[in-house]
Amino acid sequence: MAAGKDKASQKDPKARHDALAAEIAAHDVRYFQDDAPTISDGDYDALRRELEDLEKAHPELADGSTSGIGAAPSGAFATVEHPVDMMSLNKALTDDEVVEFLARVRRFLKLPDDETPATTAEPKIDGLSISLRYENRKLVVAATRGDGRTGENVTANVAHVEAIPQTLPKDAPDVFEVRGEVYMTHARFEALNARLVEEGKSPVANPRNAAAGSLRQVDPAKTAERPLDFFAYGWGEVSALPAETQMGMIAALKSFGMPVNDLTRVCHGLDEMLAAYAAVAEERAHLPYDIDGLVYKLDRLDLQRRLGERERRPRWAVAHKFPAERAITTLEGIEIQVGRTGALTPVARLEPITIGGVVVRNATLHNADEIARLDVRVGDTVEIQRAGDVIPQVLRVLTDKRPEGATPYVFPDHCPVCGSKVEQEVNPGSNEKSVVRRCTGGLICPAQQFEQLRHFVSRAAFDIEGLGAKQVKAFHDEGLIDTPADIFTLQRRDAERPEGSRIIDREGYGETSVANLFASIEARRTIALRRVIYALGIRRVGEVSARVLARHFKTWAAFREAMGALAADVDARADRRRVLRAAGRRKKTAEAAAEVLALPDVAPEAARAEELREELTVIDGIGEVVVDALEAFFAEPRNMAAVDALAAEITIEDDVDRAVSSPIAGKSIVFTGSLEEMTRDEAKARAEALGARVVGSISKKTDIVVAGPGAGSKLTKAQELGLTVWDEAAWMEAARG
Repeated sequence: MAAGKDKASQKDPKARHDALAAEIAAHDVRYFQDDAPTISDGDYDALRRELEDLEKAHPELADGSTSGIGAAPSGAFATVEHPVDMMSLNKALTDDEVVEFLARVRRFLKLPDDETPATTAEPKIDGLSISLRYENRKLVVAATRGDGRTGENVTANVAHVEAIPQTLPKDAPDVFEVRGEVYMTHARFEALNARLVEEGKSPVANPRNAAAGSLRQVDPAKTAERPLDFFAYGWGEVSALPAETQMGMIAALKSFGMPVNDLTRVCHGLDEMLAAYAAVAEERAHLPYDIDGLVYKLDRLDLQRRLGERERRPRWAVAHKFPAERAITTLEGIEIQVGRTGALTPVARLEPITIGGVVVRNATLHNADEIARLDVRVGDTVEIQRAGDVIPQVLRVLTDKRPEGATPYVFPDHCPVCGSKVEQEVNPGSNEKSVVRRCTGGLICPAQQFEQLRHFVSRAAFDIEGLGAKQVKAFHDEGLIDTPADIFTLQRRDAERPEGSRIIDREGYGETSVANLFASIEARRTIALRRVIYALGIRRVGEVSARVLARHFKTWAAFREAMGALAADVDARADRRRVLRAAGRRKKTAEAAAEVLALPDVAPEAARAEELREELTVIDGIGEVVVDALEAFFAEPRNMAAVDALAAEITIEDDVDRAVSSPIAGKSIVFTGSLEEMTRDEAKARAEALGARVVGSISKKTDIVVAGPGAGSKLTKAQELGLTVWDEAAWMEAARG
């Protein structure tokens, strides 16, 4: 399978990139929104790794798809904005990738090859990340990670976690956000499942899910019935750091009464890091809690600050994951799930089996091509692999144990939800079919309508309290909500319904709950531009891309006008681009020249659209794939109608730049050539911290070009356009603020 993917990537990188991004997006929805993943942790990591490798090899494909992080909070709790983001970690699956992590650190810091800064090595606890905010040494807020910026307020529930102190000693900082992991021990997990079975309820799949579910009980008393534990390992906002090293901070946390993991140690160099990994791996089976790897962090906090982060992942840390576990079971059925974008994903239903103390019942089959490659059939005996806390992947079929009469699986050619025809996407550049099959029903497909609406009300989007997935499904099933605009006309339409059929007449609703629902909807009639763009559910446009687009256009009027213009004559323009690209690949052949000369003149509207494409494509975090998705979305009249109907019901706030006082705040900047005072990565990070927008290509809208030694064609183009060009000395003066 891997070899096939490599060939596909080499033959048509964009087609493979699109397929990977679509598959990852579908899995993100299932894991982060549904709490019902259909892919193993290791396999998901492999998909992301392949996508990242493709974008490194082909920077023009980078569109923000690799920067997704965290899980949108549910609608059951009030939300908390984290003053300091709760970041995710890059992962290392092999020793070689740990070596590469250290090499990246050295390159960024310009250290000699024989110099490796000290690191800490701590067990990666398989639990629920949480932030505890202490003010004047009293716990005032406890919040889950959520999407990294916004979490759920679980303060009342945390009061029942004995390991978490409600107050800190007098020598603790005035403001101290402690970060850590809530988990459930094996013994408590087994006792919980025994009780659930005795009560006639379904057991919980694993300790991690048990911990997450216990902490997120709507009734805090339920949390008290499920004993939880806690390890502290980090911090967010702190009024005064009590130490200057990671290990010093761990010691300080311990002195303040926080439980810390005693297996954490300081390592000097690669050999000690790998030795710590091997020692903890050997001890893993005897630990009273689940871990899935080791986390290495640079010990010196000044180096952590200097390295910073990229796409909300720290450059100074990496998670070294343990290998996956395997088992043999029977495949009892194959179920097709239809996602928000219409993608059909097959899921294997398995005879339940325990792997590493976790009962698994489902496995991912990825797509129709994977089913064909495995030749997996209902009734087959299969080998499965589990990595992390999600369901496994199917590795192979034991064909010698295949039952008589087992027939090859036929992938459906019609949507199992709405009956519409299922088609494979075709990449226009290569004319090759994608591995993704999609329902063509679009807005008439209930599966897609519901998923679009659920995405719309999610925490990172409109965040409408009291209108979660359950309520959206109920209202959608009754025909009360079909489009986003319907949410904001719900109260008016509900008042027009006959008595006895209004929302207040539904089971579970009363006068107060209905009033609260409508109040929550009204509260979201005024909303930030970035949230609206993300909420539209445009393929390839995640939180990062939405934020970048909002920052670029500033106002809804500017964004809407640009999107309307971008979609002008989209089919003809796409055909024209394909001809030009094909001619470029064949270079200066007579045939290619003839095809280009035969192209019709570009209309003014199309010329404006192509200018917009160029403008957007060069922005960091956008790229050509996102622009293609924007074009496709806004070229569909039904989408435009739905968007305009929504905009008519709400007030969209302008995007306001962070108040940054620097010579380059608000300017677009391009780095070219080499730098001697700092690395390119460090320079980009510093520019963004000073409020600039770093772009990858030069255009007439570029404000500043920083040209170091060796600058070539970009410098020439900047001079031809009459742009402001700085040498490294000028850049360093600006970088110092």
